[in-house]
Amino acid sequence: MAAVFPVILIAAMVIALIDIIMRDDSQVRHLPKFGWILLVVLLPLIGTLLWFIIGREYGAASANEGIGTLIATRSQPAQRPPVQQVSSTEQQLADLDREIEYYQRRAELERLKREAEGGSAS
Repeated sequence: MAAVFPVILIAAMVIALIDIIMRDDSQVRHLPKFGWILLVVLLPLIGTLLWFIIGREYGAASANEGIGTLIATRSQPAQRPPVQQVSSTEQQLADLDREIEYYQRRAELERLKREAEGGSAS
């Protein structure tokens, strides 16, 4: 039974530290974030209580930040970005070579058509 209080204190301290780190600077009152982190680490019981009582900004906007965001993002499955086919330099050069060959053959075919039309007209 004596080990319950230290476990609760450590859990509260970890939650307070995560909440301090995740909050925007505009939602931290009275001290900078680094000051609150030092206070919670050096004086766990007093620092944690002070953080939750006077240090953090409560309100409608705070529901989207802090520890709630961390829990919400962990519970949602990660979305994969669309797969893009990455081509190497060698593949790009081979594609360019094929394109150049295509246009050379097309130009040759058009030249042969003009010669055939010119030869049949005479």
